[in-house]
Amino acid sequence: MYQPLADRIRPQTLDHVVGQRHILGENGLLRRIVDSGNIPNMVFYGPSGTGKTTVADIIAKRSGRALRRLNATTASLADVREVMDQVGTLLAPNGVLLYLDEIQYFNKKQQQTLLDYIETGKITLIASTTENPYFTIFNAILSRSTVFEFKALTPEDLLPAVERAVKLMDEELGGESCWEDGVKEYLAQASGGDVRKALNGVEVLMNAAATPDGVRTITMADAKLVAQRSSMRYDRDGDQHYDILSALQKSIRGSDPDAAVHYLARLLEAGDLLSACRRLMVIACEDVGLAYPQVIPIVKACVDAATMLGLPEARLALADAAILMATAPKSNSGHDAINAAMADVRAGKTGDFPRHLQNVHADGTGFEREQGYLYPHDFPNHWVKQQYLPDALVGRVYYEYGPNKTEQAAKAYWDKIKHQ
Repeated sequence: MYQPLADRIRPQTLDHVVGQRHILGENGLLRRIVDSGNIPNMVFYGPSGTGKTTVADIIAKRSGRALRRLNATTASLADVREVMDQVGTLLAPNGVLLYLDEIQYFNKKQQQTLLDYIETGKITLIASTTENPYFTIFNAILSRSTVFEFKALTPEDLLPAVERAVKLMDEELGGESCWEDGVKEYLAQASGGDVRKALNGVEVLMNAAATPDGVRTITMADAKLVAQRSSMRYDRDGDQHYDILSALQKSIRGSDPDAAVHYLARLLEAGDLLSACRRLMVIACEDVGLAYPQVIPIVKACVDAATMLGLPEARLALADAAILMATAPKSNSGHDAINAAMADVRAGKTGDFPRHLQNVHADGTGFEREQGYLYPHDFPNHWVKQQYLPDALVGRVYYEYGPNKTEQAAKAYWDKIKHQ
């Protein structure tokens, strides 16, 4: 029966797990917990292919408990009950360690039922998730669990695993393989921090390698075909989606055009044109804003062009928009002003409209004479002093001129007129 290379080479001790030194290093908290033998309920959070299942296997062997695996995408409460029924039997005399993968797919009721089982202590839960557990896991389970974050692996982490996989495949296939310079490093780089992808690449390349003169030869050209697009981590409903959008906006806000086009490229490579367009429009209004107000119609034109062209040509218009905003002066004064105003409105700080600002509902009755509205266009410089805020908010300041050339010019203009 076929067994993937990633399973055949799975580490049997924590020392052989690649990466995760922050929790599995010599003094890492998770290592100390495992060494103690007292295994609590835990949640492993992080991208796929970073060692969550492997560490759960090792913990089960160290604890002497029977390991049962369920995947929440397909498992039901009946499956959980079946595991529970094994506790105390010959199948699980020392209790069960239940590894529940993708726990975020269990709804609240399912997670609540699961809680009832783990509170007895007969089942120890290790749940894994690729989504932020604080958003997706029932609070009662989180409060009874320790959360450990597994980070994406670096190419330096992955290279020893690739070397180990090559050695095992050479032993299984017989003889040594010949790898072009840089191919192993390329696989480690192109796997996007996922050890499983790197090992799958090794397996495919070695099984399909050309064998001139009886020597398996692994070329860079073949490696690029195997690894193409494999470094992409993207789920439109998951954390990666929002992380990339956040990174794009913060890079433009921080005036880094190189980072801006990098994160834009990741969105477009994943085919998410709509999210890229929407976020660029938000950035134009929120982060560049009144420092360069012309940017809003310019970015809108770029977005319109992108949606008309579609991918891949849309990348050109959106790159122009991203670089323009990253290198433009910045102001969030409009953002702060509307947020402050809305906070007052939500807090009930409103009050009646000043009489002179109300619509003239009584035209022709004679009452309109009491309104007292002064028409600014009838006065020098099209301005006249009068009250606009409700009585309860007189003197309240929402908008502060930003320290950029455009807003400071407007401030100087109005300071001169209003203080003549």
